[in-house]
Amino acid sequence: MSKLTAQDKFLDLSDYGRPFGKFLANGLKNTNFTPIHVTLLFGVSGLIAIYCILNNYFLAAGFFIVLKSGIDAADGELARLKKTPSYFGRYLDSVFDIFLNFLLLITICYVSKTSIGFAILAFIAIQLQGTLYNYYYVILRNKSVGGDTTSKVFEYKTPKALPGETQKSVDILFRIYTIVYGIFDKIIHSLDKDAYKVKTFPNWFMTLLSLYGLGFQLLIIAVMLPLGWIEFIAPFFIIYSLLLIVLIGIRKQFIH
Repeated sequence: MSKLTAQDKFLDLSDYGRPFGKFLANGLKNTNFTPIHVTLLFGVSGLIAIYCILNNYFLAAGFFIVLKSGIDAADGELARLKKTPSYFGRYLDSVFDIFLNFLLLITICYVSKTSIGFAILAFIAIQLQGTLYNYYYVILRNKSVGGDTTSKVFEYKTPKALPGETQKSVDILFRIYTIVYGIFDKIIHSLDKDAYKVKTFPNWFMTLLSLYGLGFQLLIIAVMLPLGWIEFIAPFFIIYSLLLIVLIGIRKQFIH
């Protein structure tokens, strides 16, 4: 099952890890490894990157940040190959992402002696950027006939557990998900309440929007670290949020 139908597919600049993800998923297809195991693996890769930053191994940190993006693409691919979609896996993936993002920004600011205030502002900026990307992308996926609908536009009700997972585990992860993402979802929805009425989003717009995808955000960090620009990472993402106004303005003005 693909996330999008052929006509809705676009050049996703944040999805550069997909080829590696597919390679890894195909290699694990006939093993006992599950998509949850792969999700745990990308969490480990993210923690190794944080360890490397703490020890000033910035090139290695960049490598593990990019590797994390590749592994992150593999859990969903493996779920589709094994035909085992999972709400537990979907929420665990997202919860891991937000906690790793927070730890990554805090670590970067600690090493670079950037203030905690800047670290929190940069974290909020990154989450708002990623939420806008996910908001429009999930709308597109749900409108794409035959596409993946595991993710919902409005996450306000605990979904019914799918085969192979327990309702209790889905309930717990859903509660955590709504706590850590709820405020960001509400902010972005309030900025563009009518986006879900759009019939479809043009491919060029989705490609532009993918500049805010988590994979692209992490790629920026992975490049800035070994270049010695660690001091500028937090300020960059704060300023980068100005593109939010541009993207939402384009959607409202030209895409209906």
